[in-house]
Amino acid sequence: SKISNHGVMERCIRERVPPLLTDLYQFTMAYAYWRAGRHDEHAVFDLFFRDNPFGGGFSLFAGVHDCLLFLRSFRFADEDVEFLRSVMPPDTDPAFFQFLRCLDCSGVTLHSVPEGTVVFARVPLMEVAGPLAVVQLLETSLLCLVNYASLVCTNAARFRLAAGPKRKLLEMGLRRAQGPDGGLTASRYTHIGGFDLTSNVQAGFLFGIPVAGTMAHSYVTSFTSLEEVWPQTLSAVNGEHNPVDIISLTKGWLSRVCDLLGAEPGKIHEGELAAFLSYAIAYPQNFLPVIDSYSVGCSGILNFCAVALVLCELGYRPVGVRLDSGDLCKQSLDVHRVFRLCSEQFSIPAFDSLIIVGTNNISEESLAEVNSKENAISVVGVGTHLVTCTKQPSLGCVYKLVEVRGRPRMKVSEDPEKSTVPGRKAVYRLIDPEGHPFLDVVCLAVESPPEAGLPLSCYPLGCNHTALSVTPARVTCLRQEVFSKGQVTQPLCSTAETRAKVQRSLQTLHPRHKRLQKPDSYTVALSQKLHNMVKEIQKGSSNNTNFLLAN
Repeated sequence: SKISNHGVMERCIRERVPPLLTDLYQFTMAYAYWRAGRHDEHAVFDLFFRDNPFGGGFSLFAGVHDCLLFLRSFRFADEDVEFLRSVMPPDTDPAFFQFLRCLDCSGVTLHSVPEGTVVFARVPLMEVAGPLAVVQLLETSLLCLVNYASLVCTNAARFRLAAGPKRKLLEMGLRRAQGPDGGLTASRYTHIGGFDLTSNVQAGFLFGIPVAGTMAHSYVTSFTSLEEVWPQTLSAVNGEHNPVDIISLTKGWLSRVCDLLGAEPGKIHEGELAAFLSYAIAYPQNFLPVIDSYSVGCSGILNFCAVALVLCELGYRPVGVRLDSGDLCKQSLDVHRVFRLCSEQFSIPAFDSLIIVGTNNISEESLAEVNSKENAISVVGVGTHLVTCTKQPSLGCVYKLVEVRGRPRMKVSEDPEKSTVPGRKAVYRLIDPEGHPFLDVVCLAVESPPEAGLPLSCYPLGCNHTALSVTPARVTCLRQEVFSKGQVTQPLCSTAETRAKVQRSLQTLHPRHKRLQKPDSYTVALSQKLHNMVKEIQKGSSNNTNFLLAN
């Protein structure tokens, strides 16, 4: 279904990201270029971000797949053009709208870092080249497609690092996400970033992500007595015997569990037991209730064990429990101890493999804490802090002009942080003898690439023009051509393939750059030639400011 899935996703992109999903000034600039006869001049833009997110040492680049589908289907329909006619200034030449009607991306070439790659601030991640008017019109849409995708993917990777490799992670943020599209994007890119499951059914349908979920507190609190359980019988798993009276069976197990744990039957909530039983009858193979609606120790765990023991007696395998409040680590250990006692006392080994799901406003910090304390939580569900990226709401990717008609262009800003690196470039990642990347060098496209084993002189960004000499053990070219002449030129990866690539890319990164707190900063540098060109342009710019008045 991979082919049909790409078709669904392409339709999805056309609906979510039509060519009008951009800023009005892109059209007014495109018109002014067209009016001046400059619309077909060859231009090059770079896309990058200025700071690694979340105070971290790295980011993951995501959203490329959507950018490619967007470029491939970029066309203005009659209704788009009619709407533009109504919102653009009335003195716009009508011939411009004819020009828009015929526009597509057949003249655009995109070089990009592959989706799911670990990337760093100030590295040009995408180079978009083509006719000036067209590549100008693409700006906002491309930024919209990569900014949030990269941010939430990076956030997920940090949660995965905080959780450690073994614990399963469930994304459940749809209800807190920034609108339906934010919710879908979050489910997709948190899975790519390292989450195992999602609660979002539409994301499962569109992207093939495993979906999970059983019940909410509302289901539990909707029951008040055992009389509401219907039907009141359940057949054994092999179906050989007549259906058994499940209520009397459960009451028998409940008193045995109370005796075993020295619990007070008077504190057990009958409505909770009714809810658990009702759900177990509906889904005997998928029994995983939330057990903290009333009291985990006095009611929830006792009711769960009674119903789970009935299921085991009838040949089913209960799955486990969910905890959603209080000290999750401590509660999980108490619950796990009860499971072990039941397993030993009643000789039911299935109780040794019951899972405990923890969900309760989990943040990166609380997940790291869970990982550092003793606990028995096997799955963690994360919502709000994951999908809303509480610690940092935007990645801040920008799209800057670097060349027109083969001539380099540079924004020389009063704020040095905002100045840009001019010209067409190539980006290389230098690898040390242990296989860890240690420096990304940005060169002019015409330069020959750095070579393994040969020293290279470069200028780290933000280091006051001090040269650094480095010798890589291996060199990789970071960007590849992914779109040309209206066609996607690299195979589109599935969600699963991209997810695997993220983990491979993160594994190569040195632990000091992956630290969640106070990571070492990774070096991004300019080649000698590119550094010299930047200096020349800056010098020319400061000498040039008064030429109008001087002439």
